[in-house]
Amino acid sequence: MHGATLVATAVPSPYAATADALAVLVLLSEFGMLRAPLSRSQVRLYSFQSLVVTGLAAFVAADRHIPGLYAIAGISLVLKVVVIPAIVLRLLRDARVELVPSHRLGVASMVLLALVAAAFGIFVIGSMSVRSRSLPAPALGLAAAAILVSFLLVILRSDVVSQAIGFFSLENGVSVASLVVAAGLPLIVEVAFFFDLLVAVVVFGVLMRVHHERTRTLSTTVLDRLRG
Repeated sequence: MHGATLVATAVPSPYAATADALAVLVLLSEFGMLRAPLSRSQVRLYSFQSLVVTGLAAFVAADRHIPGLYAIAGISLVLKVVVIPAIVLRLLRDARVELVPSHRLGVASMVLLALVAAAFGIFVIGSMSVRSRSLPAPALGLAAAAILVSFLLVILRSDVVSQAIGFFSLENGVSVASLVVAAGLPLIVEVAFFFDLLVAVVVFGVLMRVHHERTRTLSTTVLDRLRG
């Protein structure tokens, strides 16, 4: 009887299981972006990841009664699911580029390195024993793993599109982490984060257009010659 009680208490609640499943989808989509051979595939995966983050925010708002998160979910839906992917896809149509130009390591090596980074993030955060009223602690570890993998996407893929998508998806990982540790942040603070993201989109958009006009490629390997 005592053993059965221990097993019953170890089973996560439906809320925790759903939140962890959504956080896992965020991490898996990050892996998909890392190994995607097509630029448009990366953009679509980012849109899907942003939709999952939006759904997670709405889920937390409904279950934990945090009305401000509904506004955050709405802004995220418009900006990260629709506007940003549309801008990047428009730039890709103008550049007439479909394949991601190159990567610094093989696909298998990149995925293996990403697995190591993700495991490191999950275990390090798990050892901190973080407690939150909004999301279960494992979601924070998964968010940290997604952030580390997004850094690898920026570092290991040598093209402007991958580096831009890596930066944008980094913000998604931060958004999941903020839902764990500070879901009740004032709305004005969250909106400021979205403004920073919008500025980054403009900067990367100008960079992609100018870089392609001057080099006729989106690969950043041509910039290596600028090293002193």
